[in-house]
Amino acid sequence: MNNFTLSVFLIFLLMPLSQAFSAEVTDTPSTLSVSITSEAPFVYQDSEGYTVVVGTVKNHNTLTSVTNVIIQVNYFDDFDPSPIEVNSGRTILEVIPPNGESPFAIRSETPNPEITEASVTLLGFDSSSSKQKGLMVYSSEISLDNRLSFKGVLENSGAPNSNTNVYMALYDGFEPSRILEVITIDLGDVESDDEVSFNVDRQIDSRAIGFLLFAESDVFSSNFVDVKIPKPQLLTKLVSISNVSVTNSQGDTLSIIPVDSVVNVRSQTWIQFAADQTTNETPYTYYIQVKEAETSKVEYIGKDDGRFIGTGLQFPTIDWIPTNTGLYFIETFVWDRNNIPIAEQGPFVLINVQ
Repeated sequence: MNNFTLSVFLIFLLMPLSQAFSAEVTDTPSTLSVSITSEAPFVYQDSEGYTVVVGTVKNHNTLTSVTNVIIQVNYFDDFDPSPIEVNSGRTILEVIPPNGESPFAIRSETPNPEITEASVTLLGFDSSSSKQKGLMVYSSEISLDNRLSFKGVLENSGAPNSNTNVYMALYDGFEPSRILEVITIDLGDVESDDEVSFNVDRQIDSRAIGFLLFAESDVFSSNFVDVKIPKPQLLTKLVSISNVSVTNSQGDTLSIIPVDSVVNVRSQTWIQFAADQTTNETPYTYYIQVKEAETSKVEYIGKDDGRFIGTGLQFPTIDWIPTNTGLYFIETFVWDRNNIPIAEQGPFVLINVQ
């Protein structure tokens, strides 16, 4: 995982490095039946240096499928307000059913390291006849060590198919979840009433907690199957979060917070052993996520990079200035510099902003 990818994560929900990188969304008019649902599409650089924008499109029509959904991406640098590149692409699904969704993944035309922002716009779509649910996909085996090992089966219960693809849309664990990557498995022609096994063995984004498994051919489609990714068998948690508190500048613990005041979100963490035995240090990134208690809407994201020295208790802290009144809960996380959790999520803290 490179710095470019991690910086995107801090800006849009918990993107883990300090270099600026963001994405913006241009909403379609409310009168249209199709819209880009991603509040913050995931943006990253792939291994070849191309910039990839990943998101989701929703068909709000309750009766009619849509096709030819075209999304335009404008790529920007940090200096010029005009895009340095414009590209367009289509949704993963050729036909999106009524009330259905489809991810999209659009890659820049050039591997340009100057790209730091991307805006996404829905250009258009057409109505379409629906595809029958003649395909079914399911998981037969899944494990995660250093790589994701997944075996699945596609069943065709109808006529012969061509251009048959199985898709795995990996998503993260935050609210709302974001599509991080879409893996495509090309199965080509599938005979009538046939079963086809397929497998994936590859490294994936360490933030992925599951994926949506689905398939589409020239004549049929499948339902979406939500597959959870098991935790790595070899992952050992170095740190435990035993207590989370919200305090004022004098160190007093608060349950009611005045709006527009500075508070400190402080976690008590216990380090069992140093990740690097030669230096006795454990680099980490401490995150907090503040959500509205009623809607779970994210109100604030904060992070702090540091190093645990040796073992024992440490107290990472992040400042927060609440700007809206209401009831909120706080989530806390500790990750290493490779985006791998080194602690279980900390206990929830409920606070009232007045």
